[in-house]
Amino acid sequence: MNATEPRRRWRPRSVRARAALAAASATAVVLVGTGWWVHRDVYRESTRIAEEQAETQLWTLADQLNEGVVPVHRSAVPYEVVATGRRTAVAHGGGMHDFGPGTRHALPAPTEAKESGYLTIRPVRIPGRRDGNPGDGFDPANGTYMVMSTDISADELGGDKAAALGVAADARLRVYVVVLPDTAETITKTTDRLLLPAGLVTLVLVAAVAYSAVRIALRPVEAIRVLTASVTASDPRERVTVPATGHEITALATTINTTLQRLDNAAARQRRFVADAAHELRSPLTTPLASLEVALAYPERTDWPAAATTAARQTRRLQALAEDLLLLARPDTRTPAAGPETVDLAALASRLAEQYPPTERPLTLTCDGTAPAHVHGNPDEFERLLRNLIDNAVRHAAHRIQITVRNQDAWVVLTVHDDGPGVPTEDAEHVFERFVRLDDARSRDHGGTGLGLAIARDLAHRHRGTLTLAPRTLGACFQLRLPRVPAPAEK
Repeated sequence: MNATEPRRRWRPRSVRARAALAAASATAVVLVGTGWWVHRDVYRESTRIAEEQAETQLWTLADQLNEGVVPVHRSAVPYEVVATGRRTAVAHGGGMHDFGPGTRHALPAPTEAKESGYLTIRPVRIPGRRDGNPGDGFDPANGTYMVMSTDISADELGGDKAAALGVAADARLRVYVVVLPDTAETITKTTDRLLLPAGLVTLVLVAAVAYSAVRIALRPVEAIRVLTASVTASDPRERVTVPATGHEITALATTINTTLQRLDNAAARQRRFVADAAHELRSPLTTPLASLEVALAYPERTDWPAAATTAARQTRRLQALAEDLLLLARPDTRTPAAGPETVDLAALASRLAEQYPPTERPLTLTCDGTAPAHVHGNPDEFERLLRNLIDNAVRHAAHRIQITVRNQDAWVVLTVHDDGPGVPTEDAEHVFERFVRLDDARSRDHGGTGLGLAIARDLAHRHRGTLTLAPRTLGACFQLRLPRVPAPAEK
């Protein structure tokens, strides 16, 4: 067992489970980020509201003191009013300690003079005392809180108002309002308690929706898999159903059908090639075998030199056919054969025309190519291509064969023209098929194997070129076009 297998076992293997896990993970990241943002925003907003509430209460208490009215104990916000020269608080409420008569105030009296109506907010620690009786109210003892304060001068109030408040005429009063931290914390905790189950429910719903959506989306893929699995070598015609939705599954089904069609065509070509090869090999084997069997049956009547000549001719034809078949089987991969070698096609054609062996009947073979025509490729394959074209022209020409090589823009164009009977227009493409011979001149004894033009076109395609039959009123003209490259000295 692989050492990494136990660690990977927990990972989901199906696409549905992986999609659901990915969607849930992404949602979890979004929810955590959103929850953190909401938590901070709620806490910040709750703190702001508590500060606004405390400030409103502060100015309300200050207005009451300016009117000479002692504030009542009931208040939504804890507060305390202290004054210089006074041991007890002028007023307190909102959950502060309900101290008895003579009990000292909790917050410090003003020690420095501040401008009246000036707001101050700072943290203040409220010490705990033994003389307090918190009861069931707010107990700020031994805690540090944000406290807002403002000062009021008794001189500005007047003697009557100062006396009503129980402070000296020259005293300074300080109003303290405690900013309740519990409000923001309570609201934030309540929000967190609501967000947590909502986030969990959202994760479950997102995972379920993603799982179901992927499962539904993959149904056509499963159908394609089942149909593709039923395609066999004996029945390659099965095709998958193309959905009419137009989404990616449609493109997948279309591509699979196209691939299956290409494989079917390739298999058909292979079967046809094998059948044609077997048919073509039968004649070179049957003819010499029959001749030899007759010679062996009647040795005294046999012309042994003629029999040997016939057997040798058929053997050479069989050898040529085998070489052509091997050459055709090799480029079936359709891989480009153009390499870094630069070949002068004009020089190659001229050399082949000069060195072509004499024929049984008089033929004039000329080559017209004055300027170099350079192409990229394999010199041996180019020689085989041109030799096949010349051999084909020799078998059909009446008196003359003309080879021309020209540079035309980015192409090198080579033509092989003979004055033979020509090729009918409807057979212009048919002649490039394997084992095709159109007339009696292509007999099995003196004609070719029917593979020369097929090999020539295949080699042209392998070098990114084309081989076609150009229309002519007299004879046949095969035109080869290959990409032109600069001469080695021009690079």
